[in-house]
Amino acid sequence: MPTLFDPIALGALVARNRIVMAPLTRSRATRQNVPTAMMADYYAQRATAGLITSEAIAVSQQGAGFTYTPGLWRDDHVEAWKPITGAVHDKGGLVIAQLAHNGRAGDSSVIGEQPVSASATTPPIDNWTYDGPKPPKASRALHLDEIPGIIADFAHAARNAITAGFDGVQIHGANGMLLDQFLRDNCNLRNDDYGGSVQNRIRLLREVTRAVCDVVGAERTAVRLSPNGATWGVDDSNPTPLFTAAAAMLDEIGIAYLELRETAAGSAFGETDVPRQSPMIRPHFKGPLVLNNNYDHARAQADLDSGLADSISFGRSFLANPDLVRRLDEGAPLNEPRPEHFYTQGAEGYLDYPTLPELDVAA
Repeated sequence: MPTLFDPIALGALVARNRIVMAPLTRSRATRQNVPTAMMADYYAQRATAGLITSEAIAVSQQGAGFTYTPGLWRDDHVEAWKPITGAVHDKGGLVIAQLAHNGRAGDSSVIGEQPVSASATTPPIDNWTYDGPKPPKASRALHLDEIPGIIADFAHAARNAITAGFDGVQIHGANGMLLDQFLRDNCNLRNDDYGGSVQNRIRLLREVTRAVCDVVGAERTAVRLSPNGATWGVDDSNPTPLFTAAAAMLDEIGIAYLELRETAAGSAFGETDVPRQSPMIRPHFKGPLVLNNNYDHARAQADLDSGLADSISFGRSFLANPDLVRRLDEGAPLNEPRPEHFYTQGAEGYLDYPTLPELDVAA
């Protein structure tokens, strides 16, 4: 059986190990959604990952709902990403761009208009704005004639990602973002071709995925889903038929790999009573399956050994340990993440987590 440290083909990309860096919003871009120079150092520090998934990158101003997050819809965004992808490549790494639209999770003061969603709904948690947390506002339902524009935004951002030097893209269909809002029935109350039945609710994900594949190739396109419990108030009454259908659809398209964000003790998104869905999804997706959520080395290897997963993505442990691959290989202790710096704008808690050699020097 493969170990975490064996190579794997993820579509067109050959990762040197099966340790993937999960997408992690860090809020180090400008208010104009332009990546900053420090982001090159941050990603290059973690280039020993088999594959780096970027933080969520907005596909449009309408989709850029969180503060200080980067975009990929303008030429200045593309140019600012080039030194970042170049820094990863100079270290021998691979990096893909996670493309996202926040939907109702965005705040009108950040995006400049009323947030959109599958239906006119209101998140149950505060929005983060440039003036701090604010009560959420109701979203409006996307009109049918607006949906082609959403699809085109994803395709345009995917094309820009390749121009910016990314090795591929991941479509963000998880964590309560717009595509997830269309997937799940407590948020999607539509009665047209994009609502109601499971096949209708996966329609937008299917159309976005096909459009992105048409631009960059299925072999460089991945998708992330979160089939376990509520995130940002987005949930489904019967997740198994929904997510097995979504997985089967993505398998038919032939994407490079599918990533599932599951739940576990200590999860950033909280625990849930929803049973783990990956065992039900696995038979419906024949390509590489990447699992994520609060893994340690032992749990990660166990899921590889069982055949449930082909690769494992690590989030907060990669945030706090730029040399996570080495630490897992050597069984070394891990730095603890500092949540107070997760979404601040400086280098503290971003570039200053020590590697093992730096700890040895300090000792």
